Amino acid sequence: MTEIRTAAQMRAVEQAAIDSGAVSGARLMARAGQGVVDAVLAQWPDLDRQGTRALILCGPGNNGGDGFVIARLLRGLGWDIDVFLSGAPDKMPADAKAAHETWARLGQVQAMTAEAIRGAPQPDIIIDALFGIGLARALPVGVTEVFGVLGEKRGAGKPVIRHVAVDAPSGLNLDTGRMLLAGDVTPLSAGAQRADLTVTFHRAKPGHYLAQGPQYCGRLCVVDIGLNDHDQTTAALGAAPDPNHIRLIEPCTAGSEPPAKVWPNAHIPKAQHNAHKFEHGHVMVFAGGVGRGGAGRLAARAALRVGAGVVTLVCPPAAVQENACRLDAIMLRALRKDAPLGDVADDRVSAFCIGPGLGVTERTRDLVAQVLARQASARHGRAPAVVLDADALGSFANDPDTLFTQCHARCILTPHEGEFARLFPDLSLPNRGALSKIDVVRKAAARAGCVVLLKGSDTVIATPQGGASLHAAAYDRQVPWLATAGAGDVLAGVIAGLAAPAGSGDLITMAEIAVYLHVQAALNFGPGLTADDLPDELPKVFRQLGL
Repeated sequence: MTEIRTAAQMRAVEQAAIDSGAVSGARLMARAGQGVVDAVLAQWPDLDRQGTRALILCGPGNNGGDGFVIARLLRGLGWDIDVFLSGAPDKMPADAKAAHETWARLGQVQAMTAEAIRGAPQPDIIIDALFGIGLARALPVGVTEVFGVLGEKRGAGKPVIRHVAVDAPSGLNLDTGRMLLAGDVTPLSAGAQRADLTVTFHRAKPGHYLAQGPQYCGRLCVVDIGLNDHDQTTAALGAAPDPNHIRLIEPCTAGSEPPAKVWPNAHIPKAQHNAHKFEHGHVMVFAGGVGRGGAGRLAARAALRVGAGVVTLVCPPAAVQENACRLDAIMLRALRKDAPLGDVADDRVSAFCIGPGLGVTERTRDLVAQVLARQASARHGRAPAVVLDADALGSFANDPDTLFTQCHARCILTPHEGEFARLFPDLSLPNRGALSKIDVVRKAAARAGCVVLLKGSDTVIATPQGGASLHAAAYDRQVPWLATAGAGDVLAGVIAGLAAPAGSGDLITMAEIAVYLHVQAALNFGPGLTADDLPDELPKVFRQLGL
């Protein structure tokens, strides 16, 4: 896995490199400009010809300086270049101003207005180098008008106009992933801000993956500009993320040939050694009453498929026959109403999954309390892992603090946005303001005193200490078929199954692996996916990983 950087962190890395004397700002700008040109030609080799026309929008800061470097490099390839500047050149930072002056000796710079853009020749490619990583306010009206005209040009259809964003499409906040549009924005102008290719530097930023980021960025390309010696990854794989950084959930390989898949392979418990079934963990899943057992069965099957040695489904006595007709390898235990958990759970149970299909009731609250009260036993040196999902969360919607006082380090909450809003109303979507999804999940985990996983196409996981991970089902991992009833129940079961073995790692690491496997299974299956398909797709994912 790699780490991503916020806008402030990226600026600090650049400044540290410059302050060290290892590189100048002008040199970083030159590398960035060359990186964009290389990425463009790699994406569209057909553009590598004389007479290709580029329309380049340059902003008032260093992103605009990158734009002037790009203009100079493309002119050197024989392209026709039209450059437009937003702002006054004498107010630009020193390096950007120098890049402007270098270009001005080669070609014209026009003031960026809607009328000037309308009168420009039809380009083959638009390069948006306006605002870069630092935008935190809505675009000026004049800029949205420019994009309205660009929308008209792109809407003309022939020839096809490619759109490249430098660091970010204009209007995209790279900390939150939200588009900061002016109040009066036409569909043409908003559509024109969508890039076909976004080129960013050194590390990806949160906004490339969060919220609207992926739909505006198109394809994402991260270019090395020589900053790695000044920005080291700080948390080892398999350990909780550094609270000051954000980890991007993706496979990690080592340098053998073929490359060894270090993550997730080395951290999937059952892949590491032979052992007795109970050493691979005993997961207990709770199911609802008659006709309400489907969610629990999905979670139980997922836990077994992902590697738990034993899985038991607990349900009311009246529902045993129904579940027995659907399950063979999963054990069944009946739990009478108001009977204590100890009637069905001994000290061999190493993980609980509670909530899917259980019902929003006082009985659910009682079972959650009993599960969370389980302590480390002589058999297990730590408390059982507890995955709280769906109705286990909904049952505390009116009294979340009661739940939080019972949570502990071996507990994970797995809400979707609606459930999250009921537990953390002040952190819900309408109340986030300038906070990102990562910010609010960190706050939620600190408040709850346990790991919190907020589901979505941009899934965020955080620990109470502030460590955070992000998985985006975006770009080449986009998987709209995963938006199906029961998919979250499967994820809960996968987390429980991975966290159950005695040798399993930190809970957030198991949750990271679960999210990755969950999406990979959906990608493998493809269109037409239902939640029932996910557990049976996991063995194929393991084979692809080389396990």
